[in-house]
Amino acid sequence: MNSNYLATILLSFLLCGSVYSQTKFQRVVSVHYENGPLLSNGTEWGDEIKNAIEYKALDFRLGWRKISGRTYDVIYRYPTFGLGLNFTIPYFEEIGQPYAVYGYMDIPLSIKRLHKSLQFAYFTQFGVGFNLKPYDPENNPVNQYIGSKVNAFVHLGFQANYRISPRMNLESSIGLKHFSNGASKKPNSGINLIPLSIGVKYRLGDLQEVPVRTSEIPHKGRKDFWNFMVYTGVKNYDIGLPTYFRGGLGVNYLIEPGYKYRFGLGLDLFYAQGLYSRHPELPQTFRNQTSLAVVGSWEWQLTEKIYVPIGFGAYLYRNEHNQEITWFYERIGVRYRFDNQLFAGMQIKAHKAKADFFEFTLGYTLEHKRR
Repeated sequence: MNSNYLATILLSFLLCGSVYSQTKFQRVVSVHYENGPLLSNGTEWGDEIKNAIEYKALDFRLGWRKISGRTYDVIYRYPTFGLGLNFTIPYFEEIGQPYAVYGYMDIPLSIKRLHKSLQFAYFTQFGVGFNLKPYDPENNPVNQYIGSKVNAFVHLGFQANYRISPRMNLESSIGLKHFSNGASKKPNSGINLIPLSIGVKYRLGDLQEVPVRTSEIPHKGRKDFWNFMVYTGVKNYDIGLPTYFRGGLGVNYLIEPGYKYRFGLGLDLFYAQGLYSRHPELPQTFRNQTSLAVVGSWEWQLTEKIYVPIGFGAYLYRNEHNQEITWFYERIGVRYRFDNQLFAGMQIKAHKAKADFFEFTLGYTLEHKRR
């Protein structure tokens, strides 16, 4: 298996492993049945695949609802973190039989409904999808969605929960499910599904009640930080051609006004390997192999350790021969912050939602002491 995807699996387990440090949680297990359409990209071959596939899957999850009363438990209304397995039931000649292993997070929408029978939440699942049947010019030419058997897996959506007993809930959800390899092997339009699910959730072990009264959240004053980052990844520029290193360096200055967010500005410098092999007619200058951008950054803090980095960058200079096709780019992902100020994670960098490459990131945070 590609080391990039092994890193993704490790990150998913690391994110969920932080739950074990909590002094109090409720273990839950859930089983869901999913059914829904595959979205076409509007092409003739996309419509052909859409009409041939009726997506059905089974989903299994083991989770830990955090109810210790710590600050982030209260802020996010006692969320659930866990691990899941997703199995497509039928095999499809066009896309195979996708499976996925992932880490997940459920966050209730309202503090007022925590003790009601009917509750609502939003969720995210992040992991690795495998057992897909990729594009092959001879054996599977119609599937231009995916060029690899192993891909990143993302599922975002909303769910409703109805308590039918102290231990059991009925659940239903709808969301967007996405398989993509981040342009590590083309074609990579990505597979998009909108599954509707129905299932049950069961509480294991001793029943742990969510606190009736929420704890007071202590005031947190402003803090400022410098982030220094290294991005590494790979990119395939054309079908059937080699894959090359893609990476860069980043620095940003962030302001943290409270518990949930950090925001600020920074610079990104990107490097694209293989210019001479891809474009031998171009001079091998530093500028032709790199790009420089100013980037607005925002970090959404989910726990003391886990956060979601979001960015919008504008190039100061770029190169279309490196497939930097717009003057701007977007970034979103997930990171884990260690106790020694190091952090690691993975993001997708994209141009108008079209993947450029997956950024596997290692960085260091330095607090800036204001006078």
